[in-house]
Amino acid sequence: MWRSTTILGLIHKGHAAMAGDGQVSYDDTVLKTKAVKIRRMYNDNIIAGFAGGAADALALFELLEKKVDEYNGNLPKAAVELAKEWRTDKMLQRLEALIAVTDKKHIFLISGNGDVVEPDDAIVAIGSGGNYALAAARGLLEANPKLSAEAIATKALEIAADICVFTNRNITVDVLK
Repeated sequence: MWRSTTILGLIHKGHAAMAGDGQVSYDDTVLKTKAVKIRRMYNDNIIAGFAGGAADALALFELLEKKVDEYNGNLPKAAVELAKEWRTDKMLQRLEALIAVTDKKHIFLISGNGDVVEPDDAIVAIGSGGNYALAAARGLLEANPKLSAEAIATKALEIAADICVFTNRNITVDVLK
């Protein structure tokens, strides 16, 4: 099984941050250590990240970009429309990936099952190390709410990398200020 893991996104103190590790694995073999799994869209006002199959995720990124453009940057509407199309289109249903996407107001986890989840705590984590990164981010926020969104995202992924064998410390972070 291909694994392209771990993504963490959060909104904190008016800033949105998205961080992704660089590891791509196939079964128990590391194939790449410096992959970039996050990217900006819609005039650099939205950041999205993926976990799962790279080709599948890139196809979904393109579709998400079209939806965001179609709805003039309205991320909640674009996310719901992407999930609806992903869930009902026979070809898209076969895509195996998860998407985390944020602007400075909203953060979503979008899946092919039709899920569009906006968490109460404005933290989303996906991929094999996602639960570790999520727990770390929540702990960091509780212990030191003065940390920046970027610092929390980076440190949470570093903690996940220490626990999850499918997550490494080659971390890419992007921030919307």
